Amino acid sequence: MSNAEVAPAALACGSAADGDRSAGEPRVEVLSARDVPLGGPRALLVRRTLPQRARTLIGAWCFADHYGPADAGATGMDVPPHPHTGLQTVSWLFSGEIEHRDTLGTHALVRPGELNLMTGGHGIAHSEVSTPDTEILHGVQLWVALPEEHRNAPRDFQHHAPAPVRIDGAELKVFLGSLAGSTSPVRTFTPLLGAEITLEPRVTVTLSVDPAFEHGLLVDSGDVHLIGTALRPAELGYVPSGADTLTLVNDSDAPARTILLGGPPFEEEIVMWWNFIGRSHEDVVRAREEWQAGSDRFGEVEGRPGLRLPAPALPNAVIAPRGNPRRR
Repeated sequence: MSNAEVAPAALACGSAADGDRSAGEPRVEVLSARDVPLGGPRALLVRRTLPQRARTLIGAWCFADHYGPADAGATGMDVPPHPHTGLQTVSWLFSGEIEHRDTLGTHALVRPGELNLMTGGHGIAHSEVSTPDTEILHGVQLWVALPEEHRNAPRDFQHHAPAPVRIDGAELKVFLGSLAGSTSPVRTFTPLLGAEITLEPRVTVTLSVDPAFEHGLLVDSGDVHLIGTALRPAELGYVPSGADTLTLVNDSDAPARTILLGGPPFEEEIVMWWNFIGRSHEDVVRAREEWQAGSDRFGEVEGRPGLRLPAPALPNAVIAPRGNPRRR
């Protein structure tokens, strides 16, 4: 998915070290979403929890959009070819279907419960369109920042349909990393965790997790508590590294659906603007110029008629570094 904001924020992001915490359970930081329309008059409205001033990364996860359930007939997805650098895109649906085309020649469908992961290191372009049979569109779009060693990685595309795993009180679909004995075969450039967790009504579930990871729990539906902290739909609860278990409670009389993200703190500073991730203002300026000029860096998306998505105007100031606030 493209960040289709007219004036996207220019961010230099880093994961600052956490301060000393008192003994006992970690404090959960609640991140609220902001509404962002993607496109024109029939824009699909998404709820964005990453990046924001309170937190710019969770592990290498640097972007999280949550959308729907939306009437695809009124607000379907139709994103023309657009570029990416320095990142991996993670597409995960709860309902609906999206047609994906990219400059690798990939033509794939994004379906509920199936992961599509695209690598745009040095440069890639792709398009996304909800299919004609889609009535309700509902899911998440996530980005992962590539580390310096691999930020110019070649184009790649991976697909994986994880088998559901049942534990007492919950069903898990682990699309990246490992959780509850389930491991995804999908390759990433830093250790990551990504899983859909559906909680049965009125249950408490405790999950063993890697204490080297920081975690974020995004609530799609239900009245969920994470380590005793209430989270409403579209909110994301952040837990710093050090926790070896996470306790999730569904206080509602219906199933609750969540997305759990995790990874070790990403120590590098990054600059993120529009669909580009670099290490300096000059990196994104160069990427924008090459996209606008039709450079071979991004290639051509075959089978997708119409114009490419033009890049927005750059900010009038050089991007200043900015990291995550230190916890007190």
